[in-house]
Order: sequence, then C-alpha cells, then structure tokens
Amino acid sequence: MSDSTTFDYVIIGGGSAGCVLANRLSKDPHNSVCLLEAGGRDNWIWFHIPVGYLFAIGNPRSDWMFKTESEPGLNGRVLNYPRGKVLGGCSAINAMIYMRGQREDYDNWRQLGLTGWGWDDVRPIFRRHLDHYLGAGEHHGSGGEWRVEAPRMRWDILDTFIEAAVEAGIPRTSDFNTGSNEGISYFHVNQRNGRRWSAARGFLKPALTRPNLKLEINAHATRILFDGRRAVGVEILQQGQLRRIHARKEVVLSAGAVASPQILQLSGIGDGVLLRQHGIEVLQHLPGVGENLQDHLQLRPIYKVSGVRTLNEEYRSLTKKGLMALEYALFRRGPLTMAPSQLGAFTRSSPEYATPNLQFHIQPLSLDKFGDEPHPFAAFTASVCNLRPTSRGSIRIRSGSAADAPSIRPNYLSAPEDQQVAVDSLRLVRRIVSMPALQRYRPQEYRPGVQLQTDDELLSGARDIGTTIFHPVGTAKMGIESDPMAVTDERLRVRGIEGLRVIDASVMPTITSGNTNSPTLMIAEKGAAMILEDQARTPEGIRQSA
Repeated sequence: MSDSTTFDYVIIGGGSAGCVLANRLSKDPHNSVCLLEAGGRDNWIWFHIPVGYLFAIGNPRSDWMFKTESEPGLNGRVLNYPRGKVLGGCSAINAMIYMRGQREDYDNWRQLGLTGWGWDDVRPIFRRHLDHYLGAGEHHGSGGEWRVEAPRMRWDILDTFIEAAVEAGIPRTSDFNTGSNEGISYFHVNQRNGRRWSAARGFLKPALTRPNLKLEINAHATRILFDGRRAVGVEILQQGQLRRIHARKEVVLSAGAVASPQILQLSGIGDGVLLRQHGIEVLQHLPGVGENLQDHLQLRPIYKVSGVRTLNEEYRSLTKKGLMALEYALFRRGPLTMAPSQLGAFTRSSPEYATPNLQFHIQPLSLDKFGDEPHPFAAFTASVCNLRPTSRGSIRIRSGSAADAPSIRPNYLSAPEDQQVAVDSLRLVRRIVSMPALQRYRPQEYRPGVQLQTDDELLSGARDIGTTIFHPVGTAKMGIESDPMAVTDERLRVRGIEGLRVIDASVMPTITSGNTNSPTLMIAEKGAAMILEDQARTPEGIRQSA
C-alpha cells in the first residue's frame, strides 16, 4: 500500500462486528483495509481467563464506563452501562454465551420487508464461521473461527435448580440454538480449552499477518468525512493528535449500539433538531438515528441457601482461591472457567405468548452489581429478563464533541406490557424455587423480598433490582424505504448517503430473543458478504475478477 492513510475500506470499531469485517474484507489481497479501534490491545490476563469479567466490567482499562440517565422506570436509579474498551469489544468482557435467539426473531425481520434476513437465510451464516464442539450437523458447523464449547464445571445448586424447573413445567433441552430455545440447560460458551474466545482471538488475530490489513489502536473516531454526500474517510484522535484516514470505496461503522449513533450524529447524520442544538451542520436528516434503543432488563432475585456449595463462600477463602488458581493452571477447569451465568432457561411469563418471552441466567453466586464482591453468605441468583421488551429508549449526543459520552436513556419498564411481564417473571421465579427439589437447601428470598406480594409491590421491587444485561441494539435500525425511522436499508447502507454502512447490533430492527453477541457476528458476516458482492458488480471489481 503506497499511501499509508488511504485504504479501500475503513472500519470504525474493532469490536465483535469489526473483527469479522476486517477478516472478511482483507481476505481478498486486492482490498486494502484499515481497522480503527478506540480502545487498546487485549494484552491483560483478565481478558483471557473467563472469570475475568468480574475485574473487567467497571474497570476503565476495559470498560468505557458509560452510565444511563436517571431512569424513571427504575425508581430514578442511574445504571452503569458497560461497553468493551478493547480489541474484541464486548466479546472480551461479556458472558461468553453462544445464543442465536429464535427463528421467529429473524422471520419477523423478513416480514418487515427486510429481504434476506429470515431464519432460513441467516442460519447458514451462523454455521459458516462456527467451530462447535458437537461437530458439523444440521444446526452447527466445524472448523470455523467462532469456537463453542460446553462449560467445564457443574454445581449441585444449579443441577437442583434444573430439577425444580422441570417440576414447574419447564422441559429439559440439550441445545438452545436450533431455532427454538425453549427449555432449561447449561449454556454453551465461547471458550477454547478453558480460555475466553473473543472475536479478536477468533477473527482478527489470524488476519493481522496479511499485508493489506492495517490496525490502528487508541484511535478514537471523532467524525466521518464526506465529499458531498459520499463518505470518504474518518477523522480520528490518536495520542492527542487529529488524523484523517481516507476510504476509496466505503466507510463501515461498527462501533456498537451506543457509539455508532453517536458518531453518525457528530457527523451530521441524525435528527436535524438535535444536531442544530449542538451546532452540527445537518448532512442527512434521519430522525431514527439513536432512537429505537432496546435492551434486555434483567431482574436479579437472590436466594440464600444452606447445605450446598456456592461461589460466594469460596471466593472469600484464600485457601480455596489458591486451589481454584491451581486447578485452572493445571487442568483449565474449575471456577475460573466460569461464565457469569452457567445455567439458562427459556419459558413463557404467561400462556398468551406463542414462544418463550423470558430468559433465565442462573448463577451459583450473588452480588449487588457486577464489579462488586460476592455476598458473605451462600446464595444463588435467578436472573430473569423479558426477551422482547416493548419499551424504547434513545442514544443522543450531549454536545458536538466526541469526548463527551452520549446521553443513554433506555426507558426500562415504561411500557405497561413490560411492567406486567416483570411482575409475572418474579412470580414465576418464586414458583420454581418453591418446588420440592430445592427445599433440601432451604432457600430464603433475599431480594426483592418476601414482603412484596401485590402486583404493585412486585413492580416496585422489579424497579429496585432491575439492571441491564448488556444487550443494547436497534439504534440505527434496518427498515424499508417507507419507514421514517429507518437508518439503514436491508443491505445496511445508510439512507441518503453513499459509501457508508452501519454493520453492528445497531441495525437490528427488533432485539433477538437471547444474548446478542453471536447475532451481531452473523450480521457482520452477512454485511461483509454484501460489501464484497456490491464491489464485484463495479467496473473495478469486474476487472479484478477477469
């Protein structure tokens, strides 16, 4: 590459989507690619030992440390809003849970007019980059970059919770990723031999040996550059200096559901009223930028138990900590391999739902919030979230400066439907815990508290214990031309702008029914294929293939 600041493709964001895009776009040696990551390298031990999420979330080394505005639906509380500040993005600090969602999620996207996004369209894309421990088959692939394994330890308290859930009518399942995720089972995790398997490890690092791929770290995008209505590059702040990185073909925005709409707004793309308030010239009035924010609100009921091992007491024992470290060092097994949640369940809050609308993350530990130490008593947490919330929030700039974090307003529990699901969820947790199987451990409700009995009391309790489960999506959603709030089309191109796509969780029109990291990788895989298909149709692409 003769010009060190000009590339065919410039990708903003080295997170989950950006790592896939960098790999796929640079596979063709004719394409020069620059990947811009605002965070640093993943060269800290806790990015690789699975239990490191306890130290990474809430740490400015690894987390952008965003906060929400005061949330009326959560009794005025302000929540921490973790986002990965490192190569691999949130895949370097998340729960490592491999989850696609339900076939209906994607079929609903297709029914919105988004051609090519139905379940039958996307399932082969999920399989394409998979390396699943079950091997290749109808639902899974092998030999790909995205490694999936079974958890490497079990807990009696979790096995007993399975028994109680079955007694309560939730069936067992062996695989959540067949199109239907109903049932209870241990999660499959993105690990390899007991180490976290991030998008950076799976997709980016093998590609960095390619001479046509350039990585820039600590490169904070301040705005997208335009020639008329065509994106031609990115302005970055790096080591205190402003630089410009130019794109011959396309700029691809993959900074995530928080940063992508912020960068669009700072670049003059968004709601004209908002942009003018902050002195930004309006290039393209797209009122949907930053709107349609959806997230899974988790309610975290905690139960004290007796006569069974949990991580709470083991964490507080220096001897047991030492044994954990030794077990991990020698065998890559034990508590240090644990994802934040080991056991999952999908079910309905009421019979009116055709498919499961609740997801449980059950943990053999309890704490007030991620980043805090576990409680000083034996306990488990039966976190439950509404998979398809109807509440909608927003991401909006506070100023014209990229240095200022955006205003994050999820508007949790603002919709009456979500309030009812929250109440029903807490009642369902109580019903499962009351089943005979769990009584041997004498569970006692610690939060939200047995004194809460009426619907109004339980809703208030939900507002007190609800928190993000780190799945923001939808803030640059795909939509058909007649949708006034659509930001991108079905090929992920920003409306009214040439040479610019958004390819990350922002483009989901509605949230998937489960953890969102692997669906984001699927979107990146599909988006990269679209870019290459469109390139092949150009005169230059035709000449290269001739």
